[in-house]
Amino acid sequence: MLTKLTSTPRGRMRPRIASRPIAVGGALAILLAGVTVGLGAAGRGGPAQSAAAQPAVAPATDQLDVSIAKAQQELRRVPGDYATWAELGSAYVENARITADPSWYPKAEGALRTSLRIQPASGNATALTGMGALANARHDFAGAAGWARQALAVDPYQSGAYGVLTDALTQLGDPAGATAAVQHMLDLAPGLSALTRASYDLEQHGRLADAQTLMAQAMRDATDPSDVAFCRFQLGELAWQDGRLDDAEAQYAAGLAADPIYLPLREGQAKMAAARGQTAQALTEYAQLTQRYPSPTYILEYAELLQAAGQHAQARAQLALADAAQQLFAANGGVDDLTGSAIALAEGHPADAVAAAQREWQRRHFADVADQLAWALHAAGRDAEALGYARQADSLGARNAKYSFHLGTIERALGDDEAAHADLTRALAINPDFDPIDGPVLRGTVVRRGAS
Repeated sequence: MLTKLTSTPRGRMRPRIASRPIAVGGALAILLAGVTVGLGAAGRGGPAQSAAAQPAVAPATDQLDVSIAKAQQELRRVPGDYATWAELGSAYVENARITADPSWYPKAEGALRTSLRIQPASGNATALTGMGALANARHDFAGAAGWARQALAVDPYQSGAYGVLTDALTQLGDPAGATAAVQHMLDLAPGLSALTRASYDLEQHGRLADAQTLMAQAMRDATDPSDVAFCRFQLGELAWQDGRLDDAEAQYAAGLAADPIYLPLREGQAKMAAARGQTAQALTEYAQLTQRYPSPTYILEYAELLQAAGQHAQARAQLALADAAQQLFAANGGVDDLTGSAIALAEGHPADAVAAAQREWQRRHFADVADQLAWALHAAGRDAEALGYARQADSLGARNAKYSFHLGTIERALGDDEAAHADLTRALAINPDFDPIDGPVLRGTVVRRGAS
């Protein structure tokens, strides 16, 4: 597992970690503008309405806009330039990531397929790699792995294809394959993109200290403010995952100092406020964040915090927005029954949550999917079935308080008090603040057991 590390990264590479939830927004912000403004200040600390109109990552978007315009101009001049068609398609995929607008996906596919029509796959590794990145963005991870392997058959030195393959195999639940792919990427192009993927690979195996070392190396070599902010966010997430709240808070703040408009850092600060018991501040920050970047993941976190604060009507409204975001993602070729299951569970529909999680499990055996399926089965009263999935989620050794909490809760429901206490105690030791609802449940459960 990453037995060697290569030399200092060269050049500037835009990192992309498929393991982090892929956000959906952009066009959704316009589509739902009336709804979000209508929610207004009702129990949410009165977020500034102007936040909805602010760009998510303006400098990066501006740079991409220039690149896209240049490519389009070149293609008007030379419409048979297959390389530029491939570059344009990849730029559209990147724009979808930056703006969280899935309506770019069909445009990206059109450009990439045009490139492949002009220049067949046997001589077009760049377009094949772009198709793989697009498939990952749409959560078609099996398809992405296939595109990446085609690209590598054409050009075995295509480091970007190894990045696509790493992301896909991680999500498909092939940890050995993902580790091998990212090692190839490190060997070929030991830059920011490879280092951040390698860090996540180590995190999945519970090697948080090693993951932090690699991410810190990536940050030292980053020069662009948005890349520094990205690395700071990942370092904050590693600290958060490990229960080191002060370190996480410091990384989020440092990231915002480097790039004040890198929105994931705002999510980090919002959950930090919730963990510190600053609920009103956390609700305000989540309200502003989700207006600017209405991804299902962020909206679900906001809804959960609203529910914990007793604001149930507002929580239901946010869940409706999350469901709309999912529909927009699906309308543009995306498939994400993992988030669909989480939404159904939050809405109080465990049978629907189980069905969605089972569909996702048929597509990929990633730890997050196993954990979600286990938790949905538990909510449906099917703990005997849930136990095996909960154990599988925990099998790689990732230090994840949510996995341990879910496993311990299911074991307790099955009457295995000793195993339940061990796993719940482990969750408490990792991060007692991992969730605004389940965190207090975890603390109360372990304390009661200790006093008995």
